[in-house]
Amino acid sequence: MSGVVRVRLDLSYDGTEFSGWAKQAGGRRTVQGEIEDALRTVTRSATTYELTVAGRTDAGVHARGQVAHVDLPREVWAEHRPKLLKRLAGRLPKDVRVWALREAHAGFDARFSAIWRRYAYRVTDNPGGVDPLLRNHVLWHDWPLDVDAMNEAARGLLGEHDFAAYCKRREGATTIRTLQELSLVRGDDGIITATVRADAFCHNMVRSLIGALLFVGDGHRTPDWPAKVLAAGVRDSAVHVVRPHGLTLEEVGYPADELLAARSVEARNKRTLPSAGCC
Repeated sequence: MSGVVRVRLDLSYDGTEFSGWAKQAGGRRTVQGEIEDALRTVTRSATTYELTVAGRTDAGVHARGQVAHVDLPREVWAEHRPKLLKRLAGRLPKDVRVWALREAHAGFDARFSAIWRRYAYRVTDNPGGVDPLLRNHVLWHDWPLDVDAMNEAARGLLGEHDFAAYCKRREGATTIRTLQELSLVRGDDGIITATVRADAFCHNMVRSLIGALLFVGDGHRTPDWPAKVLAAGVRDSAVHVVRPHGLTLEEVGYPADELLAARSVEARNKRTLPSAGCC
C-alpha cells in the first residue's frame, strides 16, 4: 500500500443529536457521516474516504477519547496535512471535534489493534433530579443508591466470561469478553461515576451491566445477583438496558508500536473460553 497513508484521528463528540457512530441508510445524522463528509470537502476529493473506528457507539452515547483511522492517498495527505486539522475544525459541526491527525505506525488498526476501551457511566440519585446543565450526560435514578453494594456486586463480574446475559446477540459474533475494571465512585457533587474497562464490548453490554448494578444499589436485588445472572448465560428480564445519554467512551488503549500488527491479528480470532467443551 505504498500509495496510501494510514492516518490516526483522535476525536470527541456529544452524541445527543447523533443516531450513533455508523453511517445509516435514510439520511440519519451520524458521527461517521459528518466526519467523512467534512474530510471529502476540505480535501476537495470526489472520493469518500471511509473511517474505521475503535468502538461504534449507539445513538445518544458520547465520546471524549474516540479513535479512528482513515487511509488517504499519499498525495492527498502530503498536500493537505499542514492545514487539515484546522480546516476540519471549520467544516465540522460543533458537536464533533477532531483533536489530532497523525500518520499511524505500521500495523495500526483503530479497531483491531486496541487492547482495551474505557467507558464512564454517570448517574445521580439526587431527589431533585439532574442539574439542567448536565441533563444530556447524567442519568437520574429516582431511588437512593448504595455505592458500596454496587461495588461489591461489580467485583463478581470481573474477568473473562461469556457475557451473553448482558449483551444483545449478533449473528456469528462471540459474547466472550474480559472485563478488566468495573468500579463506582460518588463525587462531591453527588454524581456517581461508573468506570467500565474491557478488552472489547458486545452490544448493550455496558448499559446492561449498569442496569443490573442500579438494581442492586437501590435494594431491589442482593449484591450476588448480577454474578448469578452472568453464570446463567441468558438474558434476565430484570436487567434493564439503561438510557444511553449517561455513557461516554473516555479512552482507548493500544499496545507498544511494535505489537500493533500482532494485536490486530489476534483480535480478529473468534474467542472461546478455556473450559468450553464441544457439546
